[in-house]
Parts: sequence; C-alpha cells; structure tokens
Amino acid sequence: MSTAQAGGVFHRARSRTLDAFPAEKEGEWKGPFYFILGTDPQFGLMKAWSTGDCDNGGDEWGQEIRLTEQAVQAINKLNPKPKFFVLCGDLIHAMPGVKAVFSGHYHRNAGGTYQNLDMVVSSAIGCQLGLDPHGLRVVVVTADRIVHRYYSLDELSEKGIEDDLMDLIKKK
Repeated sequence: MSTAQAGGVFHRARSRTLDAFPAEKEGEWKGPFYFILGTDPQFGLMKAWSTGDCDNGGDEWGQEIRLTEQAVQAINKLNPKPKFFVLCGDLIHAMPGVKAVFSGHYHRNAGGTYQNLDMVVSSAIGCQLGLDPHGLRVVVVTADRIVHRYYSLDELSEKGIEDDLMDLIKKK
C-alpha cells in the first residue's frame, strides 16, 4: 500500500463510529482514556535464567504465574479502570505439558507440527488475506487431547458448535 493509499484509508476511516458498543458509551470519542500494556510474562524463563540454562530450563512456571496474577490484581484495583489491557511479547519460554500453541495475525488458517507441538494459526474475524471465510476457532480441551475447528461466522451463527465437539465438552 502506498503512502497515498494509506492516507486515503485513514481519511475514509475518520469520523466513523463503532457499532459494537452502545454509542452513548463507547462508539464515539469522549475524551482521553488509558490502557495497560503488559509484556513478556515468559513463563519458564525465571527458573531457566536463575539456573543459567536458558536453552533447557524453564520447566517451572510458578514465579511467573504469581507475578501475572499480581499484575491482574493490581489492574483490577485501578480507578478509573483502563479501557483495555494488552499482553504481548514472549508469553512462554518453556512449554511443560503444552501440546498446542494457538495464534492469529496471519489472516488465514495455517499451522504445522514441530517436536510434538502443534502450531495452529487461525484466520481473522476481519480482513481475509487467503481463501478462508471470516470466522472463529473453537478449541475444546480435555484431559487427553485438544480438538479444534474453524467455523465461518455464518456457520457458527446458523448451526452452532458441532455435536462431536459438544460431546467432548459434556464429558467429565
């Protein structure tokens, strides 16, 4: 996209309102606000760093979980509340027991497997850069497995979650 095209997109988007929220509350500019940015909880790094083995350590997440919980508690006490919270950066350092990693941002469905770890990339709700329809991925986690399926927004609205996935959710 050229600078001129980008400028045109920006100009066309100016003065629009967002219908996802009630207009009287969130749809139009009402003045300054703030949000919280948290980065790099990187579960597993603290133990790996402390033992000096960043390539193989990181099988314990306790410290990072406690700190992340502390961050959420601190944010929840703020007044006024932030508009939203963004968490980015390295989320995990080591993956004890992790069987799949789910992500987006590619704007199409993709994925693969590396050393028994599934990488699942889900297409976008918004702009599609591939042939996938606008949609969402439903992920069911049981004690034995992780089952996921991508649904178009129309399909999910009209038919809901398929019976085989619902059966997995109902099992104890």
